[in-house]
Amino acid sequence: MATEPYQEELAGACVGPNGSAIGMPQLCVDWMGNQVFWLVITLIVIFFVLSRVALPRIAAVLAERQGTITNDLSQAEELKRQAEEAEAAYNKALADARAEAQNIVAETRAEIAADLQAATDKADAEIAAKAAESEKAIADIRASAMENVSVVAKDTAAAIIEALGGKADAKAIDAAVAAKVKG
Repeated sequence: MATEPYQEELAGACVGPNGSAIGMPQLCVDWMGNQVFWLVITLIVIFFVLSRVALPRIAAVLAERQGTITNDLSQAEELKRQAEEAEAAYNKALADARAEAQNIVAETRAEIAADLQAATDKADAEIAAKAAESEKAIADIRASAMENVSVVAKDTAAAIIEALGGKADAKAIDAAVAAKVKG
């Protein structure tokens, strides 16, 4: 294929005889000005596209993200505050329950002590009554024993006197035994 003369002029030293590029075309000094021009145009277009379209969207996403983070942090602080309030309420309820339990224990101990005291007083009264009855019975037994001792002493004295060959006088024996019993 034949190359047109103006193409050969434009191509210069960077194009070989068959129309193909020699070496790396981007390093060809003849084309460097053209490449720099299009590079600047492309960079300006990319800058405007980024500054007008992409960067505002990125800024909006970053702002939304910052707002979400701020909201999440404030919500976390609120939840932390609520958790602390709930813990304080729990501790107060626990302390109140312990105090109530102590009051119930104290009341129950007082009731038990009162019941025990009443039972002890009743038992003491019953024991005192039985002791009084026992003392009365012992006094009765002692009195009857003394009478029996007097009777036995009189009978024994009469038997001894008769065994010795004398005649027992009942009045004299009664008087002697009564004197010895009285002391």
